[in-house]
Amino acid sequence: MNQTNMNTEIITTTVRATLAGTISFPEVVSQLLAAGVEYYHVDYVAMRKTFCSSAGDTVVTPINYEGLPPVAADFDAAALRAAVLDSHRNGQKYRDFSRRAMKAGTHGYYAFLRGKRVTYIGRQGDQHTEWFPGAAPAQSETLRTRS
Repeated sequence: MNQTNMNTEIITTTVRATLAGTISFPEVVSQLLAAGVEYYHVDYVAMRKTFCSSAGDTVVTPINYEGLPPVAADFDAAALRAAVLDSHRNGQKYRDFSRRAMKAGTHGYYAFLRGKRVTYIGRQGDQHTEWFPGAAPAQSETLRTRS
């Protein structure tokens, strides 16, 4: 763990609750923002999460699940989207989401808390962005960001 101005106690408590499946994604976002986290990166190959502040401070925590599948070679955006929707609609636990995301070829992802979106990345550089529930931009803004 690097020296940081972020609240590491809130971060580690939130991580433990996430891994235990006892906290919802909206609660995660709220707690991490309160801890000073601007975004975080999940790396399913290295099995770790890196939390970053706007000042460049970082906190790294392990993903200590056993028995997860290897990250699939090919990215399946439809399977990933189904896993995301299951989490949003049915409260799927993080372990189950991680397993499904890895089977769908997700190498890792960046959760941009203030930007209200998550960008998933495959092993060959494929990307898929999901907006937080209720945070999708207007159509004209979406077209501007893609050009």
